[in-house]
Amino acid sequence: MALTVTREFTDPSSADLLPTVRQICDDLLAPRAAAAEDTAEFPREVFRTLGAAGLLSLPFPQEYGGAGLPLHDYLQVIEELTSAWATVGLGVSVHTLSCFPLASFGTDEQKQRWLPAMLGGQLLGAYCLSEAEAGSDAAALATSASHTDLGYRVNGVKSWISHGGVADFYVAMVRTSDDGAKGITCLLLDSDTAGLSARSPERKLGFSASPTAQMVFDDVPVDADRRMGEEGQGFAIALAALDGGRLGMAACAVGIAQAALDLAVQYAHEREQFGRLIAEFQGLSFMLADMATQVAAARALYLAAARKRDRGETFGVDAAMAKLFATDMAMQVTTDAVQVLGGAGYVKDYPAERYFREAKALQIVEGTNQIQRVVIGRSLRPRR
Repeated sequence: MALTVTREFTDPSSADLLPTVRQICDDLLAPRAAAAEDTAEFPREVFRTLGAAGLLSLPFPQEYGGAGLPLHDYLQVIEELTSAWATVGLGVSVHTLSCFPLASFGTDEQKQRWLPAMLGGQLLGAYCLSEAEAGSDAAALATSASHTDLGYRVNGVKSWISHGGVADFYVAMVRTSDDGAKGITCLLLDSDTAGLSARSPERKLGFSASPTAQMVFDDVPVDADRRMGEEGQGFAIALAALDGGRLGMAACAVGIAQAALDLAVQYAHEREQFGRLIAEFQGLSFMLADMATQVAAARALYLAAARKRDRGETFGVDAAMAKLFATDMAMQVTTDAVQVLGGAGYVKDYPAERYFREAKALQIVEGTNQIQRVVIGRSLRPRR
């Protein structure tokens, strides 16, 4: 008895894409999710399938193999994928984040050289910004890139890297001078570059099928033509990427919450107690109503922010609001879904407990929700 989400797209071609997305979700993703999460099996071939279907290229320019769709439409695809299997929806968002520096700041020559394979699914990306001592304070990163005759030599360790150890390319923010945020530069590295390696994956509460690992840079040589943008522009590139990435996390959060809501509604209309369906009890009915309202509100918020970005307007604060509200909402809705199912919600026979564990991660990644509040709070200062 899953609730059907009515989609409204900016580009008519997006509506034509939706049946394909939903078929992939029903046939390829949803049936595999639970088993793969239990065994921590990363679904690399799924991303190749998504690439072949054009789903890794949606928001990127057509001249480099993209679909040229508005962010507004792309994010709804992310939500659909996440509702079927959160690891995949998150992975597509991470890949898009990893392609952003090249697509937005690379030269035409760099784009023609690398972007088509990235967007076609042959290559999967990872985004390397955080470090053990530079998480929320990303400008304090210490991974260094010293100058050589051919380019750079990179040393350091990046932490909490999604797709760490399984990605085909890594976008890394590194320090090229001691000038604070102005001393950070963005580099693009192949996974087989000498000296680049991944440590053992983290053992996480959720998203077990999506590997997260530290990436070690041990005298890694990087040619100068692999610099994205200008030297010292890396922190600005990182912030620009994160604005879009936060909307990706908001869409993922809504996808998880929608799946939890669908499960709770279905269970409440099948489970009987005291001779009645439990959905008929007002206390539980009101809980479901609140869940549905929160999901709809979060969806409207991230789509409104995406429309601003598509119009070329400033949207960073809107992205922070969407990420904050949607991920806090997902945590509440998945908690309530576990409660609706009662004992059944606490066991792995049902996916409610998995949705709960996955929702927690989204309050942390792409900037913790406390950082989102800092961003929003700063925007509220009176102008002088």
